[in-house]
Amino acid sequence: MSLRKVAAALEVGPMRLYGYIATKEELLDLMVDAIYAQIRPAGDGWREVLRSLAETTRQAAHEHEWLADLIGGRPQFGPHALARGEAVVAAMAGVDVDTVMPVVDAVNAYVIGAVRREITERRAERATGIDEQQWQAAFGPYLERTFATGRFPALSTVIRDGAHLDADQTFRTGLDFLLDGIQASISS
Repeated sequence: MSLRKVAAALEVGPMRLYGYIATKEELLDLMVDAIYAQIRPAGDGWREVLRSLAETTRQAAHEHEWLADLIGGRPQFGPHALARGEAVVAAMAGVDVDTVMPVVDAVNAYVIGAVRREITERRAERATGIDEQQWQAAFGPYLERTFATGRFPALSTVIRDGAHLDADQTFRTGLDFLLDGIQASISS
């Protein structure tokens, strides 16, 4: 991504863009804010709104993989980011004001971590040509030998006997754990 490439795509000279955008970082901020227009958390009550925030943010990152590299840093203050923030904070009405931002930050941190893991897996599949199942099959014999040593009994049990959820199930289950913990904390 560069201003020169954007200018070429728009069929204008790069200097023309500098009349509107001073730096590449400014362009990236505008791109992120444009995506925030797609992230419209909705629902009745804070729990539904936080779930909607998580799911729509994840969906936007899946549609625009580059977003995973840009979210999670300094807060965005573009108009769409502020509208998104307003919707989320407004849904938290009635929750102690000192609790609101740590709750929103916890949900955002969960989403950012989950999305980055998922996007990293997608990129690894494209780079290697090996999907997750093929990768697991390739490393299966190594894990069997390692687990046979008896050094990792708890991990062995979870890998062999635990549920193997897909990315959607993993995301929703983790989000439920987080929201249940927030609910318990707010209720007490």
